[in-house]
Amino acid sequence: MAKNILIISSNYTGHGHKSITDSLLEKFSLNSDVNVHVIDGFTLLGNLGIRISKLYGSITRNAKEIWKMIWEISMKKPSIVNEFIEVSVRDSFLKLLKSVNPDLIVSVHPNFNGSLLNILEEYEIKIPFVTLIADLVSISPLWADPRVDYVICPTTESKYKCLEFGVSESKLKLIGFPVRQKFLQHLNADTPETTYNRNRPLECLIMSGGEGSGNMNTIASILLKNFNCRVKVVTGRNKVLKRRLERSLYERFGTDRVEVFGFTENIQELMLSSDLAITRGSPNVMMEVVACNVPLIVTGNLPGQEEGNPGYLLKHNLGVVCKETRKLKAITRELLINNASKLKQIKRSQKKFLNPNVAQEIADFILSIEGSGEVTIPDSSTRFWDISKKISIPERISLKKKIPVRRRRNF
Repeated sequence: MAKNILIISSNYTGHGHKSITDSLLEKFSLNSDVNVHVIDGFTLLGNLGIRISKLYGSITRNAKEIWKMIWEISMKKPSIVNEFIEVSVRDSFLKLLKSVNPDLIVSVHPNFNGSLLNILEEYEIKIPFVTLIADLVSISPLWADPRVDYVICPTTESKYKCLEFGVSESKLKLIGFPVRQKFLQHLNADTPETTYNRNRPLECLIMSGGEGSGNMNTIASILLKNFNCRVKVVTGRNKVLKRRLERSLYERFGTDRVEVFGFTENIQELMLSSDLAITRGSPNVMMEVVACNVPLIVTGNLPGQEEGNPGYLLKHNLGVVCKETRKLKAITRELLINNASKLKQIKRSQKKFLNPNVAQEIADFILSIEGSGEVTIPDSSTRFWDISKKISIPERISLKKKIPVRRRRNF
């Protein structure tokens, strides 16, 4: 059993990677003989990496076309991403391996699969490598390097994409999408389930992932003008949006009907007290809302990795899709007619869909993998193209391509 596990995650590219990591840590912590070391993969690139990762929020909020271009590059030329990161993190990654001495590596971010596997292969370091996919349907080839020991897939769709990208079926483990325990605690509670009826206001929760993107002001206004409802808006890390919404919504509708929150660690409490959640198609947010058994209205998605999520939602009847705000009034009304029969049907579908044991099953599987034992980690200086640290990253990539090395698959 692997007792010393290294997890490569990310803190600033949305909140999903960290949430998934936390869900695993909760389960690993139940094993006193298991030690887990978590690192933000972007810190391996130094200050540049942190600055790059912190641009995620701004780009996904304000420059979706740029994000689409980045996605398309990763789809068509994943080797460019892998090689850039490989030469950028080699020294720091080898130092990390020496410090942690892991029996097994788990990656929950696509940028650190092929790139780190390249380094392990070049230096002939035999450490089992597991990828845990943090998307649902639209999977980048960066998630699916055929050299991994295992890929843990959240959905059948993601498994099929990995097969398309050349990963052997024997390496693919279809388990599910893990969520943190706090979103599941209500399943064991004795409190009666609250069911919406017209005798009280409809409790609405508006979110848009950890970065707070989306047309929240318009969505809140449509709901408050047309329905007997109370609205909670969560802007995530977007402090500017929080201040703007407070000024606009409080002035027009008052604090009795609307509350605006920033990033909160107790988001599950807001979900559990809601009848309806309106959110972007972020996979982590969607699955946490489903775990809380709250019907969803998905208002859109990021280009690239979220494009298939609205369709996945509809396929399993976990909610409805409303990509045009002018249709929100009609779609919400349809959920509420006939004593909210459609709303209740979605709640039943969510209960049937949910597997509350996914995080435990993933942790158990990872712990069942045979560890690497003692591994010798060489110095990066043993490779010719790293002799001069004064060489720029583009020059190092160019030099590396000219040097014959043992054949490998750059996926």
